[in-house]
Amino acid sequence: QVQLVESGGGLVQAGGSLRLSCAASGRTFSIWAMGWFRQVPGKEREFVAAISWSAGSTYYADSAKERFTISRDNAKNTVYLQMNSLKPEDTAVYYCATTQYRYPTVKQEYDYWGQGTQVTVSS
Repeated sequence: QVQLVESGGGLVQAGGSLRLSCAASGRTFSIWAMGWFRQVPGKEREFVAAISWSAGSTYYADSAKERFTISRDNAKNTVYLQMNSLKPEDTAVYYCATTQYRYPTVKQEYDYWGQGTQVTVSS
């Protein structure tokens, strides 16, 4: 199994920035990619960004392009999501997850999930 612990959420004003972190432990050798998803009450969990663990290839949802940056520190088994120019519609619970499959934008391909961290953007 892989254990994931997210941190870095909080309350920020529109236009501000936050950096989320997700530390992985356990069977990290099985990870092909790590991703960030977000969910608001009553809606499906949606893909935000992902990064392949070995090559560092990145993938973004249209809503995240040019504002969010995903990165990883292999030595620390940690992935980051730098979020800039935040908007009220970015308010959600953000989850990190891992996948051993090569479909990093597909939610159903993810095996392990963190507990989530709340991001609230005030207008």
